[in-house]
Amino acid sequence: MPSRDVAGTSVIVAGAGLAGLAAARALESRGARVTLFEARDRVGGRVWTLRGAFAARQHAEAGADLIESEQEHVLAFARELGLRPVRILRDSFGFYGPDARGRRRIHTSLGGFQEFGRRLAPVVRDFKLAEERWDSAVGERYGRLSVASYLDEIKAPLRMRAGVRGFRGFFLADPEDLSMLPMLEQFAESGPPGRDCFYRIPGGNDRLATVAARRLKTPVRLRTIVRRVAQQDDGVRVTVEDEAGRRSESRADFFVCATPATTTRAIEFDPPLPEPQHDAIAHLRYGCATRLLLQFERRFWRRRGRPNAFGSDLSVGALWDGNEQQSGPAGILSFLAGGRASKELQEILAREGPAGAVTRIAWLGPPARLIASQTIVWDDDPWARGGYAYFDPSFEPRWRAWLARPAGRIVFAGEHTSVKSQGYMNGAIETGLRAAAEVAALRSFRL
Repeated sequence: MPSRDVAGTSVIVAGAGLAGLAAARALESRGARVTLFEARDRVGGRVWTLRGAFAARQHAEAGADLIESEQEHVLAFARELGLRPVRILRDSFGFYGPDARGRRRIHTSLGGFQEFGRRLAPVVRDFKLAEERWDSAVGERYGRLSVASYLDEIKAPLRMRAGVRGFRGFFLADPEDLSMLPMLEQFAESGPPGRDCFYRIPGGNDRLATVAARRLKTPVRLRTIVRRVAQQDDGVRVTVEDEAGRRSESRADFFVCATPATTTRAIEFDPPLPEPQHDAIAHLRYGCATRLLLQFERRFWRRRGRPNAFGSDLSVGALWDGNEQQSGPAGILSFLAGGRASKELQEILAREGPAGAVTRIAWLGPPARLIASQTIVWDDDPWARGGYAYFDPSFEPRWRAWLARPAGRIVFAGEHTSVKSQGYMNGAIETGLRAAAEVAALRSFRL
């Protein structure tokens, strides 16, 4: 039986992405009365499945796509909702880029990125000795150093540089823009990305959100923007604005802010958040991300003995089979152009249309007939303004802890507040559950 330790407590949650939904669901199970506001006209946030845009009733993910086997919170969340993830991309990721002689070819492994990991091993050991703390001397040293600068320091060869740049589809930032700390954290925790088992939710990943929302006791209030949060000794007053521009005020005991930092910056907090917390939210960057979904008459990229997913340092970014779990001969190739590749891919599409992207993947084999295409530019989305958070060299390492720190009766959730799963659906759900636990703890202080 779940604990009823917040019975009789009222909580307002802002943001009906996976973080806000997980927080609302957990709070309700613990006895709280929850009101959930969402600025969009749908739940899910950056988890969004496109349906009706493709032939043969196929669908694909416009946002968060791959679930990894070690991501226990999202897998548990799915089980609780009666959803059974299906395994995909069994051969994991390969890489398309230069070999040791500078010749471009398909690598069945991650190529130069794995070599980079081996060169990084002594620094990773130091980071682990510092308990992976961002406020340590090791954190300070590498937090202010870009990945590109480190590659220069070690005189990295072309193959390694290409491999690292290829993972802007993972970090959503180019080596020039990414701090070394997230890279150290990645290798300290799980090694090179893209080696795990991958899963999707049958019928679309956004079922995680839509099913969770349907099971809440109180319906999500869509098209409602949180504008102001004022807290006093006895509770919070939250000002919201509806789609007609009308403002109203709601009262509660606690407030869970589960919006991206890009949206949180627009909320007026009274009294203001502590200065380092304000600075952390204000300076956190979100990676540019363009998703391109191309549906072909057949899956021409399938070849025995090689992966169906590839990183690359090309302008089209990373690409993988976007719906292999669906039946029929047609298939959707999913592209994620992160960092500077986001704009580069947009320029290709503006000049040449989808055919421009197809010509740049001739290395996969002769393409089949293109049936449909969809482009999603997360940079332009007003409620995200990017794919997900990343840390650049100007971000003060000591600020990171402030992203998740409660401020009075306000607690924070979202992938950007996660330490172990930042950028993932798993991080969103994990921090939503953590926010619910923090509300319970804060309530106990006030009894």
